[in-house]
Amino acid sequence: MIPKSKLSPVKQYLRTNQLPFQVMIDDVQQVIEQEKELSYKNDYLFDDDGKLSMDKYHRLSVIHDYLSSLVERYPEVVSDGIIGFSWEGKPLKYIKISSGKDDSKAVFIDAGIHAREWISPAAVLYVTGELTERRKKLPKELLDLDFYILPVLNPDGYEYTHTTKRLWRKNRSHRGPGCQGIDLNRNFDIYWAGKGTSRHQCSEVYVGPAPFSEPESLAIADFLLTVRNLKAYISVHSYSQLLLLPYAYDSVKPSDYAELKETGDRAAEAMAISGGEYYQVGTSPDILYPASGSSADWAKAVAGVKFSYTFELRDTGKHGFLLPASQIVPTGKELFEAIKVIAAAAAKS
Repeated sequence: MIPKSKLSPVKQYLRTNQLPFQVMIDDVQQVIEQEKELSYKNDYLFDDDGKLSMDKYHRLSVIHDYLSSLVERYPEVVSDGIIGFSWEGKPLKYIKISSGKDDSKAVFIDAGIHAREWISPAAVLYVTGELTERRKKLPKELLDLDFYILPVLNPDGYEYTHTTKRLWRKNRSHRGPGCQGIDLNRNFDIYWAGKGTSRHQCSEVYVGPAPFSEPESLAIADFLLTVRNLKAYISVHSYSQLLLLPYAYDSVKPSDYAELKETGDRAAEAMAISGGEYYQVGTSPDILYPASGSSADWAKAVAGVKFSYTFELRDTGKHGFLLPASQIVPTGKELFEAIKVIAAAAAKS
């Protein structure tokens, strides 16, 4: 992003050096203000059928209330719990959607590890609705699975983006003087502080003082190790329209990469066939950038989860992190199509 005062010289520099460029968003602050205005206008939470409205990005309390409402409405299928608490003491609340069988294989989905990626929790809430409120329409292989869903892994940062700084990325931990916050997706104990990270506190990819120094990353790691028959781990981010496979820390691939790639390709194809956007499939170093200490790498290499994927949802830069709320439903639909493919593969594994 370029401050207004620097715009002309930056453009001139690019032209002088024959570097082609395109302005994606003319005024970022204006878009943020419009987003706020829309949010205040549409202040209802649930529609006439008691379902969560999908025409706006909701605050943390509303998301947690929705999870509780699912437990109340579908007690035979849905239960909730707290895997731990954030730096500021907010609950890391999840729901379990149960098959009702003792030996079921499980799928874990989390979102919102990066605070500013609002489409991530919103799309996962859409998927949650499909798995609960429209359960009768699900294919049998999904009914035979247990789903664990944690819509907001970084609640402190997520709330901060709603109240103070819309494009904040990290959590809100603060250890003495210096910049605040740690990138939770660089804080897992898997090639910690390696490629794609920084030890500088002010960096967007600051790794923290030690692996699992943050209560949020430690809580989810501990919880994943307790889930029986966990076959799939799906971490939902934005943006770039990518389906990322392990490993992210370097140009290294797991022994079953071909199988993971084939499943990922089918998931991306299902997204496109459903009328969704095109998603590129590959490892982060190959099609994005290296990122050490990520949750998906840890789930695959340490927790031993067979199908471990990271989604980078819409779009490819036109709106970036400021994706309009009108795209929540279409993004949620394409994500659900992909999850159905991955879940079916997990059921057969």
